[in-house]
This record gives sequence, C-alpha cells and structure tokens, in this order.
Amino acid sequence: MMLCGFVRSSNASRLFLGEGLEWIGKRQRRTHTVARLEAAYKRIKDKCKSKKLPKDVNVKAVFACNELDLKEVKVYGFDYDYTLACYKPSMDYLLYNLARQTLIEQYKYPKEIGKLEYKPGFAVRGLHYDIEKGILLKLDSFLQIQFGSVYRGLTPLSTEEVLHLYKNRIIPIAYVEGQSKSGQGSHSKMVQLADLFSVPEMGLLCNVADYFERNHIDYHPEILFRDVKSSVKSSHPVMHKIVSQNVSDYIEDNKDLRYFFDRLKSADKKLFLVTNSPYKFVNKGMELLVGTNWKDYFDVVIVQARKPRFFTDESRPIRVYDERSGTHIWDRVTKLEKGTIYYEGTVKQLQELTGWRGHQVLYFGDHPYSDLADVTLEHGWRTGAIINELSHEIETLNKDQFKQDANWLQMLTQLIEDNQDCEDELEQFVLAQWMAERDKLRNDIKCVFNEQFGSVFRTYHNPTYFSRRLFRFADIYTSNITNLLNYSVNHTFYPRRGVMPHEYISYFV
Repeated sequence: MMLCGFVRSSNASRLFLGEGLEWIGKRQRRTHTVARLEAAYKRIKDKCKSKKLPKDVNVKAVFACNELDLKEVKVYGFDYDYTLACYKPSMDYLLYNLARQTLIEQYKYPKEIGKLEYKPGFAVRGLHYDIEKGILLKLDSFLQIQFGSVYRGLTPLSTEEVLHLYKNRIIPIAYVEGQSKSGQGSHSKMVQLADLFSVPEMGLLCNVADYFERNHIDYHPEILFRDVKSSVKSSHPVMHKIVSQNVSDYIEDNKDLRYFFDRLKSADKKLFLVTNSPYKFVNKGMELLVGTNWKDYFDVVIVQARKPRFFTDESRPIRVYDERSGTHIWDRVTKLEKGTIYYEGTVKQLQELTGWRGHQVLYFGDHPYSDLADVTLEHGWRTGAIINELSHEIETLNKDQFKQDANWLQMLTQLIEDNQDCEDELEQFVLAQWMAERDKLRNDIKCVFNEQFGSVFRTYHNPTYFSRRLFRFADIYTSNITNLLNYSVNHTFYPRRGVMPHEYISYFV
C-alpha cells in the first residue's frame, strides 16, 4: 500500500512538475514574442529615422490626372470666379456678413445672430451637409464618414453619436446622390458644398445652428439650410456692387495673367470666357487684372451663363448684352463676334456658331461639377481645375515634420499589418499600443491641414469624395491659372503610373 501510495505521489509530482515546466515555457515564449515585437518596432523606427525625406513638391506645378497634349488644344476657355479672379479672405467676410444680415432682415431670424462673427479656417470645401439631420460632415471616395470630422453647429460629434445617427460608417449612395437602385432619380438627403463661395455659407450655417443649439431653440435643419442658401444667393448682387467699387480690396493681383494671355494669342490660340457673373462685375475685375483692353484677348465672352444649365440645356437662346444701356438685346444671334458681350445661351450654340469641339477645347474652372463634369462627359472637352487651396496643401506637405510623420505612419501601419494575427494577450497589448500611436499620428496629420476637417483631398488615408470627382472630371489641376507659364504651349502632361494594390512590392514599384 505504501508502495502504491509512493507511486501515486511520484506521478502527482511529475505531473505538477510538467505543468510547471509548461507554464514556464509558455511564459518564456510569450516574453520572447513580446521582445520580438519590441525589437521589430525599434528596427522599423530606426529605419524610418534613417530614411531620406522626399523632395518638396513644387507649389506652382500642374498635376495630371489624364494625359493631355497641349499641341492638340486650339481653344482655351475660362470661368471667371476663382479661376481668372482669385479672391482675398475679405470676400468670405463680405458674403458672410451680407447673408447674416439678410437672415435677420428678410427671414426674421433673431437679431442676436448679428453678433455671430465669421470663423476663418473652420470649414473646407467639398464637405457634405445633411439637410435632414443638420450635420456637416466629410466623406471619402467610398462614401465612408471620416470620424472626427462630423459637426452639428460648431460641436464635433463622437464616433458613438455618429453611428447612432447613421447606423453605419458608410452612407448609402441614394442618401448622398439621390440615385435609387432602379436608376430612378430622387431628392438626395445631402448637399455637397463644392466651391469656395460655399465656405462662408458653411460658416454661417454652423454658427446659426450652434446659436439655436446653445439657446435650446427648436429649428428645422432643412429650413435653416434653405434660408442660409437663399440669403447667400440673394447677397451676391449686393456683393457684386460692393466689390466693383473696391476691386483691389477683394481680388488678388496677378501680374502674370496678361503675360499668359499674350503667350496664348502669340501661339494663335482662341480664347473664350463663360461665367455666371454679371458683365459689370467681371469688367471691373478684368480691368484690374489685365487692363482696360482685356476684351481684345477673347474671341467670345459670355456672362450670366447660368452654369451648369449652360452645359445641360438644349435650348436657351444666346443674347447680346448692350454695354452702354446695361440691357439685353432681343435680336437673333447668328454669329459670335469678337468684342461683343453675350448673355446666357448654351454650350450647344457655342459649338455650332464657332465650330470648337472635342479635344481641341481646354476649359478651366474651379468647380469640378458645374464647370467640368458635363463638358468632359457630354462634349469631350479637355478640362483643367483651378484649386486655390492647393498652395496651402502643398506647403503643408513640404514641411519636414509632416514628411516624418507621414513616413512613420506608413511604416507603423505596415508593422501592424504584418504582426496583427497574434493571439497572445501580451502581444495584443503591444499591438494596441501601436494602434493608439497610429490613431494619434493620423489625427495629427489631419489637423495640420485644418483642425476640424483636415485636408481637402484626403480623409485619414483615402481620397475624399471631392478628390474622386476632381480626378474623374479634370485632366489637369493646379493652384493658379498662370502656373501654366512654367510649361510650353506644346507641353504634354503625363499622369503618374499609380501603384494598384495587387502591384505592391512588384517590379512596377
């Protein structure tokens, strides 16, 4: 019996010893694995520090989305606002103040909103406003919400609040664009604010909404949106008059513009202007920018074109504008003459009366949709986008700190991807630390462009919804029209060969 008892005791000891050795082995393996992760982190961090920072991007460069041979271009067309005429920040304040006053006087909003001052740098163009929920937000090219860039008034919403509102991080396309599965058109619940005139509009919208929220005043988000939009629109004629009387206070001088036109004319190119702005307003601005003889450069000038209807309407007669009387002549227009100012009309008539068609026409505008979409999709024109904010974006990209942070973000993300499948708790804790560092980096990189909404062109990593449309409808884009002076009139713009996901670390790279 004692022998049996001894045997049982020995087996238990060996079992206990075996479990102990297994536990020690697991602990050693876990310690070894954590040490391996820490070593991998240090190795990648050191490699990142040793990397040479990329060269600066030329702020005055022209960037290609599609190959464009300027030798094929015989006709250059231009929008006016934010294309030929770039406005100073004073324009934002003017539009904001005029629209705010209209809300009070015409729409009977509380007089206290007259104290709500414009907040420069709050919004960026390309944001979406949910007219049903009263939310200003940023979407990427996959219709995903960028968390951290969703606002009700001036208050940011948390990720939890956003998911409670939308039930998902991806917004259905019918909600954004008003397209149903069957292809039947419907009213979208969201509006994209895609031009620079929309920036003060967004500022006023959020300021007033914030006032209502803070003072517990019940309001209908769509009514507020419609009232603000109508107020901004009705303020434009007043703005036109004020700017015309004080042009240099609102328009950035551009001494190269005349030289740019001279070079195009000397190369025997045709020039035309199609703008939604009224003639007197355009005339004052162009006299400042180019001189009193500015019309001599243009073969056709069309004002108050009502884009995008100018590009989409089938029949809307083009009329002559009488500069002396400031009225429109009702005579039938059978030809377009240099020196004459025209009013309204359609792109169909412009093409029929001039013979300018297809890829021989290059048209520049600042709005990817109302300026560029229809002419490239329906008429085959080549297009160029003038994106003024590009200067600020590139200057930010060129900062050493941004380059270092962007490099480390990319390498840290790859490190996480390569090691994410471990199951040990200690390893998961290390990965969680890496993820927290990555989240902080992404937010830091976002905020250097704009504290609230980040870059016009990117969410944390994806292109924005605005970028997607820009790259689709613009063959080239740049920050200022006169940047084209850095290239000959026979230059060919070649897009970069972008690396597709399946080509990563292949011989293409």
